[in-house]
Amino acid sequence: MEVGIITAIIVGGLAGWIAEKLMKSDMGLLANIGLGIVGALFANILLGLIGFSLGGVLGYLIAGILGACLIIFIARKVRKPSA
Repeated sequence: MEVGIITAIIVGGLAGWIAEKLMKSDMGLLANIGLGIVGALFANILLGLIGFSLGGVLGYLIAGILGACLIIFIARKVRKPSA
């Protein structure tokens, strides 16, 4: 089952918002939507590499949260500490 564009925006925004709260980050609505959508794509690719697949809207939400948290974690490690 593929997720439609409107559903992707809504679920991606929710996933990004949840990841933002879990990771104690501070972003806006557009960043949350983008992070959730990109996070879901990223997580689905990584999960596919190990032979695991999440389907449907709930699977997209879970993948979005996991992927967004992972992206935030990586961004924090890559970003140079401010002095």
